[in-house]
Amino acid sequence: MIKETSGRITLIPENIPEQLTERNQWVCWRYEERDGKMTKVPYTDTGWRASSTDLMTWTTCAMAYRYYQDGHCDGIGFVFSSADPFVGIDIDDCRNPATGEIAPWAQKIIDRVQEGYVEISPSGTGIHIIVQGTVRDGGMRKGKVEMYSRGRFFTITGEVL
Repeated sequence: MIKETSGRITLIPENIPEQLTERNQWVCWRYEERDGKMTKVPYTDTGWRASSTDLMTWTTCAMAYRYYQDGHCDGIGFVFSSADPFVGIDIDDCRNPATGEIAPWAQKIIDRVQEGYVEISPSGTGIHIIVQGTVRDGGMRKGKVEMYSRGRFFTITGEVL
């Protein structure tokens, strides 16, 4: 993922599937330092902190993108909710951003995606997959792979793999 000099990601909105953009489950996000590490913190399209569990802090994709375009945030994200059919799979540290090479263990996961959306994460070193499905108890983590169906947001880049 190419980052602008401000730390903002380069977003490709036309690549984001309509099944996601038509839902009012979007937040903006900013890089912030927490415990000595940079993290992505969700915000509303009016500058207040957002919550991945409070739908009153979410917005439309168009509004989040407008806030991003105006330079008020570093990117936008999709919030997973029990009211939608989507599951997000986050695969960390599996891609060489210089060569685009994917680790074989991660490629096996990607190859199992029959229908879904697969993109490169903001760091360029990870992969985000969004498919229809469910996850027991709303989420799980196993090593470098996380899966969520509610209560989390994924940064969205539009950089399709």
